[in-house]
Amino acid sequence: MTRPALELRPGQHLTLTPQLQQSIRLLQLSSLELEQEISQALSENPLLERDETADQADAADPQREASVENDDNQPDTELRIEEMPGSGGVYPDDDSDTPQTARTDTLREHLLGQLILTRAGPRDAALAALLIDELDENGYLGSPLEEILTWLPEELEVDLDELRAALTLLQSFDPPGVGARDTADCLVLQLRHPDVSRLPEAANPDVLAAARLICAQHLPLLASGNPARLREALRCDEATQRAACTLIQRLDPRPGRAWTVPAADYAIPDVIVRKTRQGWQAVLNSAVVPRLQINGLYAQMLGNQRESNHAGLHAQLQQARWMIRNVEQRFDTILRVSQAIVVHQAAFFSQGPAAMRPLILKDIAGELGLHESTISRATTQKFMLTPYGTMELKRFFGTGVATDSGDSASATAVQEHIRQMVAGENRAKPLSDSQIMERLAGQGIVIARRTVAKYREALRIAPAAVRKAQAAAR
Repeated sequence: MTRPALELRPGQHLTLTPQLQQSIRLLQLSSLELEQEISQALSENPLLERDETADQADAADPQREASVENDDNQPDTELRIEEMPGSGGVYPDDDSDTPQTARTDTLREHLLGQLILTRAGPRDAALAALLIDELDENGYLGSPLEEILTWLPEELEVDLDELRAALTLLQSFDPPGVGARDTADCLVLQLRHPDVSRLPEAANPDVLAAARLICAQHLPLLASGNPARLREALRCDEATQRAACTLIQRLDPRPGRAWTVPAADYAIPDVIVRKTRQGWQAVLNSAVVPRLQINGLYAQMLGNQRESNHAGLHAQLQQARWMIRNVEQRFDTILRVSQAIVVHQAAFFSQGPAAMRPLILKDIAGELGLHESTISRATTQKFMLTPYGTMELKRFFGTGVATDSGDSASATAVQEHIRQMVAGENRAKPLSDSQIMERLAGQGIVIARRTVAKYREALRIAPAAVRKAQAAAR
């Protein structure tokens, strides 16, 4: 039997110091997360404070972040962040997915206000209110009635017919289509009593009947983009089928979105790129760079005291110094990586996305003497303001696609070529993936048809058959 014994074995292992751990964590944070981290540190550490004099200097000189090393490097053009486009109502006329402004009340409040005005009894009103609480942000019923029924106490003796009656009452409210169980149900509800002033095609009984039949039974066929098969299923002429498709396109598949407050779809750039006489230059956006300093009074008091008497404060002083140093190092790393990206992607800043070059993390890491993981942290959730909008630094990296000239083009550039081809195509005869592949080959970019389909789907461009059907329905 083996007896237990103690044994010493020398070895080596890597240990991350607290300062290094904090440096890595701060580098991978976004600007918003960094501000939250600093706010927490300020509340917990009395020796750390904001440098108010630096903030006042920035406020007095709003162009400070645009300055470069000498006065001759003035920007040739002024870059502006364009306003996000949006629609202006419950039923937008354009293809925008998000309303520009949301209602002051919520969808629940809007529906409960209508419920109060009905003559429904207390029991029916309570069931309708229960269903209102089950609606999602788009106005759809989140759970089947059978499942909702199982949630109710048995002593209430609620049956399925009562829930169906409450749902019918809810579906009569504004906006049309609310309380639907799926997209087809939502569109059918909107066609039940259509507003002819907003939906003029619904004035024709044949068109209205065809639209109802499409929504109820043939939505997959409509999405397939085969108008001949759709006319055969409807047993109608081409004019009726086209008018019915136009009517369906005017409907809103998400009736509750006008009451949904959209998430902020913007990003504050960490870096701003400007064109100077020396070329494109990257500078930090001073609006996101925190100004920190050590509290002078506490530091002076600790300097006159022995460390053993105030060990806790001395530890906080060291933590404050680490925080200031690591924040400075974070932005220094981001700026170095950004300037290297600008150098490698100079053609993009001058010519646009179609000129994007292939670039991988290893290229920047080798050039700056940093690890690839550091480059990855410095480019994730970090944004750059360019002449073509605010872009995440990650978007400047991508593998290359070989060309006939022996050079390579980035995937972003190939996608931009595809987008331009589709934008300029004849809508009556849209380009198929094979035709796009042939046109790219004519430009020296040789890729497979399935790669074209992958890039097209990444751009959210529908297949040629669907684009043709959409054009025919307009």
